[in-house]
Amino acid sequence: MPLKSYGVLVGRAVGVRREGDSDTPHYQIRLVDDARVDYRIAVNVKSKEFPSELLYRVDEDFRHPVTAQLTGLTRGWHRLDTGAAGVNLDYVRQTLFDRTLLRPLPAEVEGPGNDLADLLDDQVQRAIREPAAVVYAFGERWGPEDGVPDKVFGFRPGNGVHDIHMNQGNVGAFRKDDGVWQDGAIIIGLPDQQRWVGIFLAFQSQSWHTDDKTGHTLVDAPVAEFGAEAVQIVAALINPVGPAPEAETVTLLNASPDAVDLTGWHLVDRALHVGPVPAGVLAPGASLLVHLPSTVQLGNKGGEITLLDSAGLKVHGVAYTAAQAQRSGWSVVF
Repeated sequence: MPLKSYGVLVGRAVGVRREGDSDTPHYQIRLVDDARVDYRIAVNVKSKEFPSELLYRVDEDFRHPVTAQLTGLTRGWHRLDTGAAGVNLDYVRQTLFDRTLLRPLPAEVEGPGNDLADLLDDQVQRAIREPAAVVYAFGERWGPEDGVPDKVFGFRPGNGVHDIHMNQGNVGAFRKDDGVWQDGAIIIGLPDQQRWVGIFLAFQSQSWHTDDKTGHTLVDAPVAEFGAEAVQIVAALINPVGPAPEAETVTLLNASPDAVDLTGWHLVDRALHVGPVPAGVLAPGASLLVHLPSTVQLGNKGGEITLLDSAGLKVHGVAYTAAQAQRSGWSVVF
């Protein structure tokens, strides 16, 4: 079953605590909201499953349409109904980051700047130093635990968010936490610098091909490899010249040395509307301009485009912001 209480906590980071001496160490962050309510964010930095090193991706210039939705949230806890509409995160069905850039990193290693706790500390300490910084922690809520002090920071009542990582495609006992549109992450808004930082974590044991309803691993799906995808979305004409319905297009490129049969492939927009890719073989190094049907809409206020193969598995995906889609008649290059 999915997480019991999925959502996003919005607040200001005021303290941290590193745990490096346990079997399941966490990087702990203390957050407060505008009502001076304290919360603890427990971020996993080591897996119980082999291999123990987590996969991470830190994007210090995170650009995604979800940030426009985050700016409208008040500080405090916001429960999110899991689904494609809204602020929910899904590592598989969205394009929050380039999965090929994920790297494993140990939890705690002697010396500066060489482990996951160091990496998290660098970003969170910066947020603590900058008064305007806002932290958005996606995960599962626990508490408030009336009469019980927080076990790390000591504030009362104990209260916080955990599962700050991918929450689908799990193995063993953690399979019970599987779900879609309920992945965890930390996103930091830095309004004084007009930029966002995205921190994304996953376990190496998790699958990247999951069921669209349960989030469980698809048994017959191929093992996801961390390399360049053969066919990629390289450009999209999101804001064509002329009246609606506009003639939007997506450009595909076969970056591999092998021909790829596109029969049965589809493109999907943020609202999960599906449009077919023309059947045929795409030669090595060749590109294909796909004219989207009116049912697939690339919104000018930001969105996502996903490429699915004939088995319905994600091959590639891109995201774009409202700023990128502003210029009428210009293709956005990814």
